[in-house]
Amino acid sequence: MEIIDNNITLIGMPASGKSTVGVILAKILGLNFIDTDLVIQQKESMLLCDIIKNRGVEGFLKAEETAVLSIKPSNTVIATGGSVVYSEAGMNYLKSIGKVVYLKVDKEELFARLHNIRQRGVVLRQGETLDEMYDSRSLLYEKYADVIIEETRACVEETVEKIIKSI
Repeated sequence: MEIIDNNITLIGMPASGKSTVGVILAKILGLNFIDTDLVIQQKESMLLCDIIKNRGVEGFLKAEETAVLSIKPSNTVIATGGSVVYSEAGMNYLKSIGKVVYLKVDKEELFARLHNIRQRGVVLRQGETLDEMYDSRSLLYEKYADVIIEETRACVEETVEKIIKSI
């Protein structure tokens, strides 16, 4: 199988704007768009929050990894769920098929954006605080990113412009 490496994958914290930025970026660049959260929901026939509730965090992470590894995109912007970085196999696959762009938001702004955390299907391990999630995931996002886009206090259009200039 030929590996296609002309994709752009957006990673970052929940509520960092991956899906919103991804759709606009795809429109401007004339690319396809995939939201891996929607792929998971289609494959599992349930909402993200229900997968977490019914199968626990580890069950959700396995479903997320399976969904990510199942996509075969070409000329596509891929918006991922914030927890995708917990899958080394998933991240290595995404890196092999294109550029990985980390949408970085500072803690204060992110926490102001994060509402309905349980409804959104945000993966928080047992006893983990938002602070701890932010700190541990930030390291993983930076590890896997080909490009880091600082989007704190930036509007969607500014973020899209920064991505286009950086790739």
